Amino acid sequence: MGAPMARRLLAAGFSVTAWNRTRAKAEALAADGAHIAATPAEAVAGAHAVITMLESGPVVTSVLFEGGAAAAKPGALFIDMSSIPPSLARDHAERLRAMGFRPIDAPVSGGTVGAEAGTLAIMAGGERADFEEAVPILAPMGRAVLVGPSGSGQLAKLANQIIVAINIGAVAEALILAEKGGADPAAVREAIRGGFAESRILEVHGERMLKRDFAPRGRVNVHIKDLEAILATAAEIGIRLPLTEEVHRRFLDLRDRMGGGDLDHSALFLQLEATASVLSAADLPKAGRFGP
Repeated sequence: MGAPMARRLLAAGFSVTAWNRTRAKAEALAADGAHIAATPAEAVAGAHAVITMLESGPVVTSVLFEGGAAAAKPGALFIDMSSIPPSLARDHAERLRAMGFRPIDAPVSGGTVGAEAGTLAIMAGGERADFEEAVPILAPMGRAVLVGPSGSGQLAKLANQIIVAINIGAVAEALILAEKGGADPAAVREAIRGGFAESRILEVHGERMLKRDFAPRGRVNVHIKDLEAILATAAEIGIRLPLTEEVHRRFLDLRDRMGGGDLDHSALFLQLEATASVLSAADLPKAGRFGP
């Protein structure tokens, strides 16, 4: 995700200095005009805006507060576009403000396709004045919306990931039902496109399921991380999310039993397909659950 986002900024005329924990990934941007830094501190030195796009909350914490952030220009915008727990985003924001910086949590949705096209959905949390200043920076990457104070962007991303995960499961089960029932699942998908069931998941992930193309774009392991952040946040709030709990359980089965952690998250289709059952009429009254 980070590389195409950086290329969008470079194409828009921004001066970009890139650093990555795997240096070769940063060096790949040199041909597009990026300056390559050897350390996080070197990357942020003198920058008006710092953007982080990292794997997890602990990695963001390490990069920001183990020598990285302190080297930035006083008053710099710190825009974290990683997906991390809302509570951690709020903690980061407090620490960055205490250092004289202006934090915005701005996770994204849209995958690598959206990153390459500059059509990401960007969900931002922070102060409005800081957000307004960040909008021209975010614009080459997608459409940014301020959804509340610090941590709210991450909360919006969790809401997004609930919809994505459950919708992947719904599309998978619909295609499985069509095929097992004797219809052409590709034709069924085409027939319902544009109706009330239309969605990006039906469009993009439905096609991947039909082609059985589960090369990783959004990995199962990453979506499990998001689902666990969702359930932890729900527990902090004091609510349960039963559908999210169920889809989380099935993603875990896909990873742990079926070895699918590095597949695309549309591969949930494989778990549902493997655990689908054909029931007789006599079985239906006592059937409470499908699969393990």
